[in-house]
Amino acid sequence: MPSANQFTMTTTTGDQKDNLLKKTPYQRLISKDGRSLIRGHAPGYRDKWRAALQDMWGTWLGLRWRWVVLAFCSSFILHWFLFAVLWYLLARVNGDLDVLDHDAPPPGHVLCVKHVTGFTAAFSFALETQLTIGYGTMYPNSDCPIAISLLALQMLLGLMLETFITGAFVAKFSRPQKRCVGILFSPQAVVCEVKGQRCLMFRVTNLLPVSLVDVSVSGILYEERDDHTLHQTAVEFTTDNLGSRPCPLFVSPLTYFYPLTSSSPLHNVIKPSGTSRFELVVFLSASKDSTGCDYNKRTSYLPDEIEHGRCFVKSTPQPGKDRNKNARIDYFDTQPCPLTQDHVEVQMNQAGNDQH
Repeated sequence: MPSANQFTMTTTTGDQKDNLLKKTPYQRLISKDGRSLIRGHAPGYRDKWRAALQDMWGTWLGLRWRWVVLAFCSSFILHWFLFAVLWYLLARVNGDLDVLDHDAPPPGHVLCVKHVTGFTAAFSFALETQLTIGYGTMYPNSDCPIAISLLALQMLLGLMLETFITGAFVAKFSRPQKRCVGILFSPQAVVCEVKGQRCLMFRVTNLLPVSLVDVSVSGILYEERDDHTLHQTAVEFTTDNLGSRPCPLFVSPLTYFYPLTSSSPLHNVIKPSGTSRFELVVFLSASKDSTGCDYNKRTSYLPDEIEHGRCFVKSTPQPGKDRNKNARIDYFDTQPCPLTQDHVEVQMNQAGNDQH
C-alpha cells in the first residue's frame, strides 16, 4: 500500500495566508500547464535590477522569446555602435579625418585605418571586423599599434558575446519543459472504487513522436488549514503492480492511483462535500529512449477539478505513429462510477492501467 509522509511549512504574512489557495485560476500555486504562479515579495526597482544582474544566466533563460530576440539584436547593435565610436575617435585623434586622400597621405603621417573618413565608415568598419566578412578598401594599418590593440579588444569582446548568445539560445531551446508539450495530464482527477477500494486517480498520455522510458510520478498536496499554516503532504501514486518504481515504458495512457484508506492523510481532505482548501500538484519525469534527455511536466488539481463518483473510460494504448492530438478526448473521458457509503478497504492489486 502506498504510504504518505506529512510535514508542515508555516506561511509568513497574514495576507498571504488568506489568499494563498483561492480557487481563482490566477491565484493557484501551479497552473494547469505547469507554470509556477508563486511570487515572492515585491522588491524595489533597484533590487530587481540587482537580482537580475547577479543571475544573468537565469534571467536570460526566463525571458520570453520576444525579449530574447530583442536582446539578441540590441546587444550586437550596441556592440557595433560602441566600437564604431571608438574607431571614429581613434581616427579623429590620429588626424585621419583631415587627410583628403588616404591612398596618398602626407609624408610622416601614419594612418590607423585606411578610408575611415567619418562615423558611417567607422560603423561599417566595426561591422566588418566583428562579422569577419573580409576587409575591402578599409583595413587597419599594422604600423599603428593602437589600431591593432583596439582590433584585438573588439574581437575578444565580440567572441565572448557570440559565445554567450549562442549558449543561451541552445539552453533555451533544450529546456525540458519546452520538450513536453505533447505530454498531457487529464484536466480532471477522479475518485472511484477499484475492487472495493476508493482511489484518487488521474491519467497522463504521451502524444510526442518519441519513445519515453523510466516514467516516474509523484504528488504533493498543499492544504491551507484553520491555523493559517500550509501543510504539505507527499502523495505516492502507483500504476499497475509497480509500486513506487518508475514505469519502464510510457505506453499511453497511464492511469495512476492513490488509495484513500482510513489511515491516509487525504482521507478526510478529498471528500465530495469537503470544505478543505487544497491543491494537488503532480510531477512527472521521464527520459527519451534514444538520447537520455530529461522530460519534466507538472500540473495541479483544485477541489473543483476532482470528480467524485466517476472513472476514466477504458482506452486502448496506441503505438506512436497512430497517436494524434484528437486522442486526448478519448483518453480523458469519464463515466459514472457510483461510490458506496461504507466501502471496504482491501489491498489494491491493479491488473492494468484501465481496469476499474
